[in-house]
Amino acid sequence: MTEDRIALQKLLEKASDADLLREMLGYVSERLMALEVEGLCGAGSGERSPERINQRNGYRGRPWETRAGTVDLRIPKLRKGSYFPCFLEPRRAAEKAMVAVIQEAYVQGVSTRSVDELVKAMGMTGISKSQVSRLCEEIDERVKAFLERPLEGEWPYLWIDATYVKLREAGRVISVAVIIAVAANTDGRREVLGLAVGPSEAEPFWTAFLRTLVRRGLKGVKLVISDAHEGLKAAVAKVLKATWQRCRVHFMRNALAHVGIRQRAMVAAAIRTAFAQETAAAARQQWRQVATSLRARFLKLAELMDDAEADVLAYMDFHADHRTKLHSTNPLERLNGEIKRRTNVVGIFPNEAAVIRLVGAILLEQNDEWTVTKRYLSLETMAPLSDDPNVTPPALTAA
Repeated sequence: MTEDRIALQKLLEKASDADLLREMLGYVSERLMALEVEGLCGAGSGERSPERINQRNGYRGRPWETRAGTVDLRIPKLRKGSYFPCFLEPRRAAEKAMVAVIQEAYVQGVSTRSVDELVKAMGMTGISKSQVSRLCEEIDERVKAFLERPLEGEWPYLWIDATYVKLREAGRVISVAVIIAVAANTDGRREVLGLAVGPSEAEPFWTAFLRTLVRRGLKGVKLVISDAHEGLKAAVAKVLKATWQRCRVHFMRNALAHVGIRQRAMVAAAIRTAFAQETAAAARQQWRQVATSLRARFLKLAELMDDAEADVLAYMDFHADHRTKLHSTNPLERLNGEIKRRTNVVGIFPNEAAVIRLVGAILLEQNDEWTVTKRYLSLETMAPLSDDPNVTPPALTAA
């Protein structure tokens, strides 16, 4: 074994040809896969043994991107069960989407220097258009099925938020809005409902987006939580006829902009006393008292509080156990952070389809994770929000 290692080391020192390195990687990989499959089968290839528990069933090809270039692997197949090499990691949907977007930009010649460096770091010196098409087609089909699936049941709470990405259009780089909708159903589970890409957050865009969700089956919405978009607020009233909750976190940022730096901590603490109240009536009373106390020194802030009272405190009319998750769009912050992390790597997207492909794949993965985790809100507290007379809270059913 030691002599083999010395010989291999000398060969590596002498070799400067990338082809030789790829061949060596391929050989070592095949030997490793053969040993693994031998262990799974209980016998070597073509060997007769009473300990055999499985048989080989041909091979399937898979390109393996390495820093030495692409290695064409022949992965053994088994008659019973499946086999995947230990040194490879199955690509998740979002990782496939990331690769597809980068490859598409690379093929179309619109990649920035950072994207080009990333492609090289991934071990790709070039990629064919046919390879890009196959990979994109696979991802697009899954993302489309996910984003267009029928929405069943009722969805009392709907969170909507937007982020911006850069897109190349007609030779220009523009900024487009990526809208994401997440909702909680009467079972207390969260799901990603939809995604849309548009040039702005004007009312027609919001209206079209919400109508698309309604056509797919969205119903029973009681509260919509978002930032202070007048277009969205109007669209919610028109399409969903639901209460609108202005994100409390965004409101505090807007409010404190009317206050000097030294007074901000004091003013923020005063406003938060309204949020600490146990009932909606007490919260509104405290809100007005705070606005009155601040009016002499901060007139614009007091006027802002007068106008925003109903929207900022809308969540107080709902179940006390839900309020911490209803007063802002914070439940989407982690998801938005992951989207920004991935989209920042790409930099400039080659087209709108590439945006939907990558962001849609990220949303699909997140939705799958939510499906297998515990309920976001308890079933007992969500059931009373249903408009269906046949839905009864589990506690009452047991009685």
